[in-house]
Parts: sequence; structure tokens; C-alpha cells
Amino acid sequence: MNRVPLAERMRPKTLKEVVGQEKIIGEGKILTEIVKKKEPVNLIFWGPPGTGKTTLARILAHEFKSDFVEISAVTAGKKDVEAVVERAKQNWNLNLRTVLFVDEIHRFNKAQQDAFLPHVESGLITLIGATTENPSFEVISPLLSRSRVVIVAPLKKADILKVLKKAIKTEKINIDKDALDYLAELSGGDARSALGDLELAASLAQHITKDIVEEAAGKKLPGYDKKGDNHYDTISAFIKSMRGSDVDAALYYLARMVESGEDPKFIARRMVIFASEDIGLAGNGALSLATACFQAVERVGMPESGLMLAHTTVALTLSKKSRQTTDAWYKAQDLARKSMNEPVPTWLRNAPTKLMKDLGFGKGQKWEAGFHLDKNYLPDAIKNEKIWKN
Repeated sequence: MNRVPLAERMRPKTLKEVVGQEKIIGEGKILTEIVKKKEPVNLIFWGPPGTGKTTLARILAHEFKSDFVEISAVTAGKKDVEAVVERAKQNWNLNLRTVLFVDEIHRFNKAQQDAFLPHVESGLITLIGATTENPSFEVISPLLSRSRVVIVAPLKKADILKVLKKAIKTEKINIDKDALDYLAELSGGDARSALGDLELAASLAQHITKDIVEEAAGKKLPGYDKKGDNHYDTISAFIKSMRGSDVDAALYYLARMVESGEDPKFIARRMVIFASEDIGLAGNGALSLATACFQAVERVGMPESGLMLAHTTVALTLSKKSRQTTDAWYKAQDLARKSMNEPVPTWLRNAPTKLMKDLGFGKGQKWEAGFHLDKNYLPDAIKNEKIWKN
């Protein structure tokens, strides 16, 4: 019996063996070009589980002929980071590069991410991070600015089938065609999950049928695809139900998303947007509540976060609605695009020198709360435009 999991045994060893990442691998594509140049680059791989982020990091480290150190932000602490830095210093003296792969880098807090900065900046460590979360929200700006974000695409059903067929041929597994198709459907684009289900199914029977797959996976095919039309239809129905002040419908669509495994932070982010866009001045506490909900979801996790989402959903749905600020903002943006070159009125400009004061810059201005001059504050060419409607 092979104790190494099937997913590990089937892990690609070269970029050419990687399936389903045509946008980042191939002639002229970023990862292929990085390998060609043999110059390590700090990277943040962003994509769903089971799409090959760890595999890509290992392949790159091998191509760079570097010492590959792998840690998980879930279990690693300060001592682990210090040990990596010490190891990197020793490698440096041996003229050997160190590639540090941080799985789930979004789980490191700001202080932990800050600890990498000087070593990434000096070139002592080449950092490759992997995250399922949006790096814009989860990775600190200084680290993000020193790295290239590479989007690792969700695997399509055809990609999963390629992975499974290769495993079946290699392991000489006997499986029905409809069972193979069912495995690919159940995976949700996660190759690791698909291979795990295949391995378990093979341990249950010498001939794998669809029923065996269902028994091995412990689940039936869901009717909700987080990347498909149903995903967008459901979040749309959720937002429109809140907009229409229908609590029953809003809670129902929220429950559908949660039960289907939707990322709770995605839902919370949409509620933050809704609070500002659709409630606005009609309920000034709505934005604060939605933001607090996002922070709570981020810190507490599921399943308890479901109640926090429900609480906020009800509050936002029952709140009075106003798009006054939203409409004004869109009009202000449109007007700004059309008049970007119009000069700011002289009296509104800063006057740091005597010459500028003599020319009328800042004329009549006073540092007083609520101070107002009966003049046009907008540029002359658009002085009669009205953005805000009372």
C-alpha cells in the first residue's frame, strides 16, 4: 500500500505538466518567462483551493535551483520565521538562493507579514505566497508592492478530467465513464479534492461506479457553482431582496449561499457596498454595522459567522434606503472627467508665497469653522452645475 496520497503522487514536476493555467504558463506568459530568465521574483499566487499554487511554487524553486522552504501561515509562528531567516543567511554565504513559500499567507497578521519585508527587500529571501483571498485586502501594501500577483485560475471540468484520466491510467483504476464525470463535477474545480475522492473510491471497490463515488465523497452534486451563473444570480437576488426590503427573501438567499459554501467574506463585502450605495444618508449607522460585520466574520469564521451575516442582513433590509449620495457621486465623477483641465478658482488655491498672495491666491480665506464666502467654489466653466440634489 502506497502511503503517499494520490494527489501528492500525481503532482506535476514541470510547468509543461501543469493543467489549466494557459494564461500564466506558455510562450510569452509570466511564469514561463520567469523560468527562462532564471531570476527569482517575489510572487503572490491568488486562486481557489486545489488549483496548483503549491505545485507552481515548488516547480519554480526547482527551476531556480534554490533551497525551498515551505511553511503554513496557519501553524507557523515567529520562531519559524526566524529559523527561515537564519537558514537563508547560511544559504547566502554558500551562494545559494532561498525561496520561501508561505501557504495561506493571508492568515499572517500585519506584524508577521512586516517581519518578511527587510529580507525580501534585501534579496535574502525570495517570497512566494499563496492565498485564496483577495491580496488587496489580505496582504500588506509594502509586501504587495514588492511582489507580482499571479492569478491562478479555477480549474474547469475538462481540466479536472485530464488530471483524473492521468491518475486512472497511472494507477490502473477501473472506473465507469459516468462515475468519472461525476467525480469531476463534484470537485468544484479542486484537483486535490477530485484525486482524494478517486483514491477513496478505489479503496472501496475494484470497479468504481457512480454510487461508489457518491459514497466516497460523502456528498451529492450541489446545485450551486461558486463561479457560475447560479453564484451571480443568487447574490443578485440577495442584494435586490435587501433593496426591496423583503426580509424573508433576503434571509432565504443568504441561507442558500451559506449552505452552498459561499465565502462569507464575499457576502459581507457586498453588504458593505450595499450599505453605502443603497442606504447612504437614510441610515448613517448602516455602513458602520456592515463594516463591523465584515470584521467579525473575518475574525470569528464559520459557522458562527452565519448569525452575524443574518443579523446584518435583517438590519440592512429593514433600513430606509437612499441613493442620494450614490447618484451625486456618479454625477461628480462624470463632471470631473469632462472638466479635468479646468483651473481651480484662484481664491481657493493655496498661497505659500508673497507673490502668490499678491496675485490673489487664497484671497478672503479664513481658518474658521463653517467659514463661507459668497463666491463660486467650482471652476468657472462649470460654476452653474448642480451635483447634490436636496
